[in-house]
Amino acid sequence: MNAPDPNPAPSGLPAALGAYLMWGFLPLYLMLVVSVPAFEFVGWRIIWTVPLCLIIVGVRGQFPAIKAALSSAKAVGMLFLSAALIAINWLVYIWAIQEGQVYAASLGYYLNPLINVLLGTLFLGERLTRWQWLAVAIAASAVALLLAGAITTLWISLSLAMSFAFYGMVRKQVAVTALPGLTIESAILFVPASAIVISYAASPAGSAFGQDLYLSLAIMAGGVVTAVPLLLFAIAARRMPYSTLGFIQYLAPTIVFILGLTVFEQELQPVQLGSFILIWIAIAIFVGDLIARTRRAAAPQAV
Repeated sequence: MNAPDPNPAPSGLPAALGAYLMWGFLPLYLMLVVSVPAFEFVGWRIIWTVPLCLIIVGVRGQFPAIKAALSSAKAVGMLFLSAALIAINWLVYIWAIQEGQVYAASLGYYLNPLINVLLGTLFLGERLTRWQWLAVAIAASAVALLLAGAITTLWISLSLAMSFAFYGMVRKQVAVTALPGLTIESAILFVPASAIVISYAASPAGSAFGQDLYLSLAIMAGGVVTAVPLLLFAIAARRMPYSTLGFIQYLAPTIVFILGLTVFEQELQPVQLGSFILIWIAIAIFVGDLIARTRRAAAPQAV
């Protein structure tokens, strides 16, 4: 019998829970800055993310990773594309929460993992199991249901799911980890973000930043709520099986859904409820298949 390891590897679960809890409760933070136009807030979010990312990258000694990524023209080009995709994702999400479309935002991130596996099949040559195809088909039925009864908000869910799915697929093609990659993406977006906030400052209404101390501090916190959960996610991804991490990711849209029912007191239309039920069924099939395949892979092979 082997003696227990006196220095076991740290668990990634606390970091994973921290990341997805922060992402799940993000709508509460966004309500603090609801008076800031979504376009302007995205600009400030990028601006305040850059210095915080640089500080964390410096503390973690990850500047060589940034230098390596910037030395490749292909990597830089892919990061320009991923930066545009994440900016679109941020803009749509912030606008959706500000406009009270909390369920549409939640549904988008429920759809995202299923779209991820579909894109992997279409573009990366990956193969889906029969159960995964069934899950994707049921998710497609949920989208079709929204087409029939809630088409005005369907674009929000699909935009969030597709932009983040393509973002993830693009980032798979670049050999740079999460935080150095976000630092480069934020730096790429810094100039257009600065142009956006300057244009708002020059407008008759002026910029939201600087008019009120508490609002200004809330805007500055945008860098924290962007960089910190991603750092926690990167830590978790190194310390725990990706399949387990994939299961925990449903915590965030579930929290958003519950916030819609409780804090935001949004009416859940029958067609929306039907769509969520279909998505939950699809996710149950998807996760069940994932767990079964993980167990088979871990089982000792007969010789």
